[in-house]
Amino acid sequence: MDIYEAIQKRGSIRSYRDDPVSEEKLKKILNAGRMAPSAHNSQDYKFIVVKDVQRRKMLSRTASGQKFIAEAPVIIAAVSLNPEHLMGSGIPVYLVDIAIAIDHMTLAAVEEGLGTCWIGAFSQEEVKKNLNIPKEYKVVILLPLGVPYEEPGVKSRKSLKELVCYEKFSK
Repeated sequence: MDIYEAIQKRGSIRSYRDDPVSEEKLKKILNAGRMAPSAHNSQDYKFIVVKDVQRRKMLSRTASGQKFIAEAPVIIAAVSLNPEHLMGSGIPVYLVDIAIAIDHMTLAAVEEGLGTCWIGAFSQEEVKKNLNIPKEYKVVILLPLGVPYEEPGVKSRKSLKELVCYEKFSK
């Protein structure tokens, strides 16, 4: 599969089979995140791999009770180790760095026949407590990972004309 096909096939999966994720596939996906660029190549983040059923259920409860999260055999919690670091533009570095790393993982998951779903709705405090994350760090994304029950449907997207401006901003 080429990168463009993976981009087309990637979708938010909200229903997973019980099938386990092999260690080989998991390592390939984690390595895709490791290979992502980051500001100053600092990689100021950690990925916590959660497989334990009870811990997955807990993460599901802390994520507005979204039950499909616990169905996934693996959940990856992406944690910023330096949430106060800002780029010259004033944008927090971790937002960009972790987004790139997680996006690399989602595309690698497609290549491995797996599905994912970006989860941003969760209780920061509860996740930190239950995953033993120090208070100065920030959980950015939870990423359920597993074999999808169904392939994602056709994505509705705006046209390039609606999204792209040339030379200066225009509505």
